[in-house]
This record gives sequence, C-alpha cells and structure tokens, in this order.
Amino acid sequence: MSAVITDLSVAEAISHIPDPEVPVISIADLGILRSVEVDEGAHRVTVTITPTYSGCPAMEAITSRIVFEADSRGYAAEVLTRLSPAWTTDWMSDEGKESLRRFGIAPPGPATHGHSGPVAVSLHKRVVTCPNCGSDDTTEIAHFGSTACKALRRCESCREPFDEFKAI
Repeated sequence: MSAVITDLSVAEAISHIPDPEVPVISIADLGILRSVEVDEGAHRVTVTITPTYSGCPAMEAITSRIVFEADSRGYAAEVLTRLSPAWTTDWMSDEGKESLRRFGIAPPGPATHGHSGPVAVSLHKRVVTCPNCGSDDTTEIAHFGSTACKALRRCESCREPFDEFKAI
C-alpha cells in the first residue's frame, strides 16, 4: 500500500532542505525560501528562492536538492531565483538563529541598513556574544570566515574561535 503524497508533504520536504554551507539551518529558517506553489493536478511545484548574495555558490546545490525532493514525491519542479528584494538576515527565523548558536556560530543581530536614503554611521562597538560561553568580550579576527557571509571571531574569555553570521 502506498502513501498518498499531498502538497503539504512536498512543501514541507522542500522547506526542511538544509543549507549546504551551514547544514544546521534549513533554507526556510535561513529565509531564502520565498514561496512553494504546488499544483497537485499537474504534479508540478514552483519554488522561489532568493540567494543570500548574488553569486552564492550554494544556489546550484539548493536548486538540485529542491528538484530531487520534488521528484522523489512525484512532482516536477521549477525553481525561480528572485534577486529583488535582496535577501537580508532579518528574514532568518528565530529558530534558525538559535540553531546557529547551538552549533557554535554567533547568529546575526538585526540588519542596520535602511532601504533608501543616507547610510547611518554608528560610533559604538558592535557586540557579538560568544556562542560557546556567552561572553560579550569577543574580537573579530578576520572579516571573512569559512564563507563570505561569516566573519571569524575569538572569545577573549574562553579563548575559542567561532564564526559569526554577519548581519546583511
């Protein structure tokens, strides 16, 4: 006896796809999954995604995984890439940010940019909490970490290095 596959199961499977670069967070919790439209009659699914930045190397792997998940449930997939509006870390879910922290990556704070007008200049020190010990006494070692969207930091309390997911 075979199980009946519904639009909920294919949409849920797609939303749970892990990010290839940071596999502790799903594409839905990362905020790059914009929409999943399922046509059960035609057995087609249209998925819209927004890359974290243009040229993100993970997009090809994410697209392939979306096609695989849809195909394994009997659906043909069309994956659309939407560049506007540009992705922002504000689209990340609280659950996704907590997953990053538990994994040892400092999650981003709120993005500090506006959508138009002058760029605000801040004269205060940006505080990043160590995901290992919780100390706010951290230092940026390199502006780019293991991926372009992360910075490499060190905790001055526990002395452990860690990635910070930069607010964009």
